[in-house]
Amino acid sequence: MAKTKKKQTKKNQDFSSYVRWFWKLFIAGILLVVMMFLLAAWGVFGELPDYTILENPKTNLATEIISSDGKTLGKFYFNDNRTPVGYDDLPQHLVDALIATEDARYYEHSGIDARGTLRAIIKLGSGGGASTISQQLAKQLFHGEGSKNLIERVTQKLKEWVIAIKLERQYTKEEIIAMYFNIYDFGNNGDGIRSAASIYFDKEPKELDIKESAMLVGMFKNSSLYNPRDHRNPIGTRNRRNVVLSQMEKYNYISEEIMDSLQKTELDLRYSPQSHRDGIATYFRAYLDGFMKDWIKNNPKPDGEKYNLYGDGLKVYTTIDSRMQKYAEDAVQQHMPRLQAEFNHQNTPDRNPTAPFLELDLNEIDALMNRSMKQSERWRHMKYDLKKDDEEIIASFDKPTQMTVFSWNGEIDTIMKPIDSMRYYKSFLHPGMMSMDPQTGHVKAWVGGMNYKHFQYDHVKQGRRQVGSTFKPFVYATAIDQLHLSPCDELPDTQITIEAGKFGNPEPWTPKNSDGQYGGSRTLKSALANSINTITARLMDKVGPQPVVDLVKKLGVEADIPVVPSIALGTADLSVYEMVAAYATFANKGVYTKPVMVTHIEDKNGTILYQFTPESRDVLSEEAAYVTVKLMEGVTEGGSGTRLRTKGADAYRADYREVVTGYPYEFKNPIAGKTGTTQNQSDGWFMGMVPNLVTGVWVGAEDRAAHFRTITYGQGAAMALPIWGVYMKSCYEDKDLEISTADFERPLELSIEVDCANYDPDAESDSNNPNAEVPDELEF
Repeated sequence: MAKTKKKQTKKNQDFSSYVRWFWKLFIAGILLVVMMFLLAAWGVFGELPDYTILENPKTNLATEIISSDGKTLGKFYFNDNRTPVGYDDLPQHLVDALIATEDARYYEHSGIDARGTLRAIIKLGSGGGASTISQQLAKQLFHGEGSKNLIERVTQKLKEWVIAIKLERQYTKEEIIAMYFNIYDFGNNGDGIRSAASIYFDKEPKELDIKESAMLVGMFKNSSLYNPRDHRNPIGTRNRRNVVLSQMEKYNYISEEIMDSLQKTELDLRYSPQSHRDGIATYFRAYLDGFMKDWIKNNPKPDGEKYNLYGDGLKVYTTIDSRMQKYAEDAVQQHMPRLQAEFNHQNTPDRNPTAPFLELDLNEIDALMNRSMKQSERWRHMKYDLKKDDEEIIASFDKPTQMTVFSWNGEIDTIMKPIDSMRYYKSFLHPGMMSMDPQTGHVKAWVGGMNYKHFQYDHVKQGRRQVGSTFKPFVYATAIDQLHLSPCDELPDTQITIEAGKFGNPEPWTPKNSDGQYGGSRTLKSALANSINTITARLMDKVGPQPVVDLVKKLGVEADIPVVPSIALGTADLSVYEMVAAYATFANKGVYTKPVMVTHIEDKNGTILYQFTPESRDVLSEEAAYVTVKLMEGVTEGGSGTRLRTKGADAYRADYREVVTGYPYEFKNPIAGKTGTTQNQSDGWFMGMVPNLVTGVWVGAEDRAAHFRTITYGQGAAMALPIWGVYMKSCYEDKDLEISTADFERPLELSIEVDCANYDPDAESDSNNPNAEVPDELEF
């Protein structure tokens, strides 16, 4: 019995000793943790961010390009495509998904989850991590991925704890959640939730539904691994999304029925890449890049430093309407492949051995290709970057190379000689298109080409091409302004020669009508509608080229225009940008308004840094502008633009079936416009106006030697007008745009008769000046 008691006493003593040691070790451990925590807080293990840094964490913020209707057109970014959003812009189910998956007790702790940390220590991490959302934000903000070194990882973890607690003291729970969503890199340039929502689902964060929110939250585990794109890991991403949905059901954020139904669905991505060469309005964004760099150069910060286009989070508010931009790009995408197919059909080797060039011999083609070779980026790179000699560079153009080339059916991976790829690309027709409000000057749509990735030359502002008959309204407007002519006045449709020496003409100039037909007389309205060259030449002979050039310069054209009579038929090279602004003056009652692309610029705090100042000037009288508009209405009433109003021609005309995209258009509202076609069918134009929208379209190949054989397909009415027609149909169907179907506003005092049914030329001349005789030069 005594022995038994002794043993029991010994056991009790041993147990008490173990308990004492346990509590000593436990307290020592706590003291060690506290001490380590304090040491970390004091910066012993490395500098910690102070409160100033916490207020302004160093994350690069992309410059955002915003449309007039509040949509993001794109961003300028170097490494981070980040635009922050506030907590109120996050849908509740997105927040619920995050908390259910990453930190279920988020609202119960103050930065460190003691229960989770203890569980992680006891299970050595096998039961899941213990990082709270605040800790994860601390890691993302201040040191990124954890070190592989155990000691360094422990000190990093301690610093995470300190930073997490500071974050919790400095910010509300809601602000921390918003910061976490804004800081995370979701892959594929999806820096932050706003970019990710746009890239993966083409939505703003507020528009995300439950399953989309679950997928994005699932990517927090590892956005590189759980990448939803088809060639990456869509199955794994879907499975991870379903885990998030299970967590949401577990914590009663969604019902079991909703979970089951959503887990059966696909990811349903609407992948919309955001890079400088993808997305909407790429050519406009390229123009804007230059605009912003010039602005930054001339507008430093208050402290003298320059703004960072890629990191300061600027917001650039533009005049582009995202809906109209899409309609414009869609119109180009619909028409150009059809037009290209016909062009290619005419340029098969059996039809044209020198395809895609016409009317050039082999020596001329070789000279053209050699010039293009020396102007190419490949030549520049090899010559100036790689320091290669000319012979070596030329030889490289004949070596087959693996490359990806553009086609209307998608990119093609192929092996091709660079010289052959150059000739292949010269076979493509290109578009340029701009749409503008004539009263405000706001540019609503800008399509500089068909694919910015493969064709970076902008045919809106960079490119200048012969404008053909779209120049004629400038001649008519000059004559109306100077001579007070009516659209109903008649001129003889017979050939005229402007002799050598007159107006500085070096040789006699005798223009011909495109159809070779002459005789009788025509009203000015009929002559412009049908692009009768003899009538335009007669007007030029009356007013002279200098007043026409003076007018065109006042209309905003900066290109050099020779002061010779032949400019009347459109020999000058002008840009789409210049043409739209000039035509807009007619629609704006004779007042030129400089095109506007940027309304204002803000910094990341919403402070306005730049506000545009409208630039306008009186160029023509309201009466002369209105009469010119009435002249151009004749183009769509009975001239080359009549196809905008007709239907049925596709039943008996192959060109309407094969090339005139969108036909029939059946517009019934007043439309003023002008088609333009250059002499060899290399350039096709259409300028179209309604009271509150002026749109210009050009189509042509890179080289003028690549062109249609005949005017059937090579005229502006077939090459360019269909883009205008498809675009305007879409704009009219979108009632929110409020594109006008009304008449152009008539001046209150109009002394020139524009209704030819009521026109009396004798009464007109008498009413203008009853005591004056008609001068000889006006006796048509």
